[in-house]
Amino acid sequence: MVKKAQKCGPQTCGEAGCCKVEAVVSVDDRGQMVLPKEIRDKAGIQAGDKLAIIGLERDGKVCCISLIKVEDLTEMVKSMLGPVMKEIF
Repeated sequence: MVKKAQKCGPQTCGEAGCCKVEAVVSVDDRGQMVLPKEIRDKAGIQAGDKLAIIGLERDGKVCCISLIKVEDLTEMVKSMLGPVMKEIF
């Protein structure tokens, strides 16, 4: 059975958490944007932090972009792959 691609937007929010518009930013001529201080503070993002860009595609186009701190992504991957790698070795 083929699963339908999940749509981006409010209809995908679950009870555990929900997507919402936190801020609106502009992109300048060089492709740069500024994350508002409120968002940086709330997410614990500081100067020098590395962020991974995660894109969700629908119909061949990126419809949703998420930023995850690399250190958090690393921990997520370790927690998922750690038990699998332990079983292999």
